[in-house]
Amino acid sequence: MGSAGLNKARDKMLDAGVDEVAIETFAHYFRLLEHGETGMIPETSIDPVDMPALTDVQVSDEDAAAAVRATAVIKLNGGLGTSMGMDRAKSLLCVRRGLSFLDIIARQVLHMREHYDATLPLIFMNSFRTSADTLAALGRYDALPVEGLPLEFLQNKEPKLLAKDLSPVSYPKDPDLEWCPPGHGDLYTALRGTGVLDLLIERGFRYVFVSNSDNLGAVPDARVAGWFATSGAPFAIEAVRRTASDRKGGHFARRKNDGRIVLRETAQTPPGDAASLADLDRHRYTSTNNLWFDLVAMKEALDVRQGILGLPLIRNVKNVDPGDSSTPEVIQVETAMGAAIEVFEGSQLIEVGRDRFVPVKTTNDLLVLRSDVYEIGADFVLDQVASELPFVDLDTDHYKLVGEFDKRFPEGAPSMRQATSLKVEGDWTFGKGVQIVGDVALDATSAQRVAPATVLGGPTDG
Repeated sequence: MGSAGLNKARDKMLDAGVDEVAIETFAHYFRLLEHGETGMIPETSIDPVDMPALTDVQVSDEDAAAAVRATAVIKLNGGLGTSMGMDRAKSLLCVRRGLSFLDIIARQVLHMREHYDATLPLIFMNSFRTSADTLAALGRYDALPVEGLPLEFLQNKEPKLLAKDLSPVSYPKDPDLEWCPPGHGDLYTALRGTGVLDLLIERGFRYVFVSNSDNLGAVPDARVAGWFATSGAPFAIEAVRRTASDRKGGHFARRKNDGRIVLRETAQTPPGDAASLADLDRHRYTSTNNLWFDLVAMKEALDVRQGILGLPLIRNVKNVDPGDSSTPEVIQVETAMGAAIEVFEGSQLIEVGRDRFVPVKTTNDLLVLRSDVYEIGADFVLDQVASELPFVDLDTDHYKLVGEFDKRFPEGAPSMRQATSLKVEGDWTFGKGVQIVGDVALDATSAQRVAPATVLGGPTDG
């Protein structure tokens, strides 16, 4: 049944105009599924990993500037922010002062170009759903495009497979839900298939810095660029120390049988190893998804493998409509771009500060970003001015969706520079100039309003 399923999936992808290399890559993972591959990485097969810290690395100003001038920037921008109730590019969300993620990213790069007299191309990997909105928003930055290079390339798509027989799912009610992205490991397939990889090399660029568009801490920092360029490594990832909030997330390790660095995602951890996954003393580092790679090394690796880098399989089981558990169970074949670290001999990790890892996955994160915990300077780089990052837990019944969240902060985010934590249960609307100090917990069974200029402090508030 599996081979018949692959043939049907191939035909479906061909009919949809999917790139040939992307189809062959999908076929590679389909065959792994057929043979029972789960992509699991047992705890017995790995050891903890250590790495140098950026704070201990010596990088000359000359090396840093030279590296920036040889670097291109790619932002992963395929997400719609559906988990926050959005139906357009998540990067269009307003961060502050009328500036979106896209505005701040564009201004960060434009400032660096001027400062280092560098070309520093900025290219977005969009999905077919985020392309038009993104390009329209970037239209105001006339200086952003680099001659001979596109502002975007599109990620690929693949059919969701019925869990029962690996055939491509049919869902006439919403045909878009028959498709899914192949995970951000598709970056390399899409770079090659669209010709952008060759274009960058032809234009004289040597390095690429890749990060998520919802992480404004991910600036193409010259010091990190200089470290990577002088290291001679073909591939590197910025890592941060795991905290309690990262217990359920992926981590780096070293594979016992060949010594290669691996990135183990949650979906690749056997259920029996859940305790090891959560052990912050054993597995101390998680990925920022800030990647650096050598363009020539990447091209050579892809050419040798006929365009299939061979990243570890991630077998993601979901419902065809993720919001409706009564719909058929499907398998989404995914890969993680960070997993490419195990493909290249001599790959490196470097520990960076949390200031380079400020992802916005929920409205909890968005509230912190919009508050005065951070300042945005003339270089448009985030500067954490609070002594600690507050923990925020907002009632999902009232704050999960951006539209509902915005209604409850009509005058902007409260001051959180002196906050340790904010936990909100129930429906609270915040007036202008509210301050959160220390640990604050609010609880109510009916709609409440926090009056303007109120100072909330202590565990008994509310």
